[in-house]
Amino acid sequence: MSKNYELIEVSKQGKLGLIALNRPKVLNAINRPMVSEILDAMENFEADSSVRAIVLSGKGRAFAAGADIDEMANDNAIDFELRNQFKDWDRLAMIKKPIIGAVQGFALGGGFELALCCDMLYAADDAEFGFPEVNLGVMPGAGGTQRLTKLVGKTRAMEWLFTGKRISAREALHCGIVNTLIAKELLLEETIKAAELIANQAPVSIRFIKEAVLKSVDTPLNEGMELERKNFYLLFSTEDQKEGMRAFIEKRKPEFKGK
Repeated sequence: MSKNYELIEVSKQGKLGLIALNRPKVLNAINRPMVSEILDAMENFEADSSVRAIVLSGKGRAFAAGADIDEMANDNAIDFELRNQFKDWDRLAMIKKPIIGAVQGFALGGGFELALCCDMLYAADDAEFGFPEVNLGVMPGAGGTQRLTKLVGKTRAMEWLFTGKRISAREALHCGIVNTLIAKELLLEETIKAAELIANQAPVSIRFIKEAVLKSVDTPLNEGMELERKNFYLLFSTEDQKEGMRAFIEKRKPEFKGK
C-alpha cells in the first residue's frame, strides 16, 4: 500500500493484508490516532479485491499493553460523548473479511479489546491477556465486557473484570479466547500460514460464514438459522460455487475468484 502510516506498519503479502502495531517503545499502547490508522488500513484492505484476509500483529515485545492513559487522564464524560470516542471501534466490527490476530507478550485493556475484534487468534506461549481498567477506577469501553462474556461466559468474565487479573496464554486457550499456542519465534510465520489457508478459500463463502457465525452470537437459534439458510442459497449464485463443485467432480484443486 502506498499510504504512509505513523503508528502502524502496513503491507501486502500475496492475498493477505498485514497490519502491525508499531509503537514498540510504549509496548504499542493504543491511542486514538492509532485506532484511526488501523481502521483506515482495514477499510482499504476491505475494498481491495486482491486481499482476502487480514493479519493483525504487534511489533516488539507486546501486542498492545493497553490504552494510552496519558491521552485520556484529563478527559470527562462530555469530552467522550462529543468526540464519539469509540466510533472507529464500531466500524472495525463491520469489516467483512476475516481478521486473524497474532498476540505475543501483553494484550491488556484496549489491546485485549483489539485482539477480541479478530475472528481468530494465535498466541505465543508467553502471551498474557487481561482487563486492568478496574485498577484505574474505570472499565472497558470498546466492547471488552461484551465480547469477553460472549466468549467465556458470565462467571469467568466477572472474575477477570472485577479483579483485573491476568489470563495466561494456556488459560486463554483453555477458555476458547485463542485458537492455538505457538512458540514466540514462529508466531507471525505460523499465523500467516493459517491466514493463507483461509485466503485461498472461496472469498464469498468466507464472507457469508463470518456473517452467519457473528449473527449466531447475538440472536436466537431460529434467526441465525434463517440467515444461514439465506446465505447457503445465495452461494449457489456464485461462480466460485460452480468452480468448487466442478473441481471436486474433476478431482482437481479449485481456482476461486471471489465472484
